[in-house]
Amino acid sequence: MIRAVLLDRDGVLNVDHHYVNSPDRFQWIEGAPEAVHWLNEQGILVIVVTNQSGIGRGLYSMDAFERFSAWMDSLLAERGARIDAVYVCPHHPTDALPPYLVDCECRKPKPGMILQALREHDLRAEEAILIGDKDRDVAAAEAAGVKGIKYTEGNLLDLVQSALAAQQVSS
Repeated sequence: MIRAVLLDRDGVLNVDHHYVNSPDRFQWIEGAPEAVHWLNEQGILVIVVTNQSGIGRGLYSMDAFERFSAWMDSLLAERGARIDAVYVCPHHPTDALPPYLVDCECRKPKPGMILQALREHDLRAEEAILIGDKDRDVAAAEAAGVKGIKYTEGNLLDLVQSALAAQQVSS
């Protein structure tokens, strides 16, 4: 049984306009707020796992990222939805400023953020799925033993519902 859906942020929850960190650059993916709300109603944890190399590159701070995340949370709350946890990797192995110039275990395609989320939420890998828009998202999920699903386009709610229905059938 699926107890958590892990979502990449840029390209899954919001349109990836490159280094999205302010309301003027923000646009929901079609069906994203509805997908989060639907998951909440099903009692399924919604966990964001996101690479944010813009922090490491000095384009915005961790504080700015957290303020922006809180703003996104307020938009979701207006729709009766919530994100249960956010895991962020600010690192980049070749293009970042110290102390973020690190080949870390949390930057996808490595599974560090996913493994941390599983541990901190007392989840087994088979109790979670991850939806991401890049191959590195799916690779990170698979490295953690979690089913990875690539989102390419369309209504996120439709994808979430069909992914969970397929997962329930295969369980």
